[in-house]
Amino acid sequence: MVTNLDLRAVLFGVCTLLAVASASAQAEEIPLVNGEQWSTSSDQLKKAYLIGIANTIQVQAAYEVANPPSDNQSIIPRATKGLTGQSLDSVHETLDRWYAAHSDKLQRPVIETIWFEIIVPGLQKY
Repeated sequence: MVTNLDLRAVLFGVCTLLAVASASAQAEEIPLVNGEQWSTSSDQLKKAYLIGIANTIQVQAAYEVANPPSDNQSIIPRATKGLTGQSLDSVHETLDRWYAAHSDKLQRPVIETIWFEIIVPGLQKY
């Protein structure tokens, strides 16, 4: 006879398996935001995207404080340095100007544009 404890353990296992399978399937479906989506998004949506990137960098930087990796192991130190002096508004404006001036490159991912058009030039200052 199956006890409630056995049933709960099996149910927990099945739920865990489904959650893991669902998470990996969802992760594969997340596309990179490109210039086409950027250019057609509202200012509010653009700001939310940039806040998400900033929060991700901040969380990773905080995590790495105790045991900082070398620059070869993490992009966080370079991203932080390259973004010094930038604000959400300045990054937003730079991206708007870049995509407007390069309408033939709207398929370029926004994160790539941030890296090569904002962070890399920012690193040249140091």
